[in-house]
Amino acid sequence: MSEVDEEPDAAEDRPGDGTPRKRPGLVVLAVVVAALLVCCCSAVLGLIISWSAGLFHTSA
Repeated sequence: MSEVDEEPDAAEDRPGDGTPRKRPGLVVLAVVVAALLVCCCSAVLGLIISWSAGLFHTSA
């Protein structure tokens, strides 16, 4: 028997062979968390800029 006959087909993906598996649930969760972080940070930054510009101060 040759070495080719003893080994399974190399083209098949076998579990545990070191190839990374895609986890779509974690990718979606990471995108949602990143979007929320960007939105919240931009809202806080806008409030800080508005406050420093005097838009929230009451006119006396």
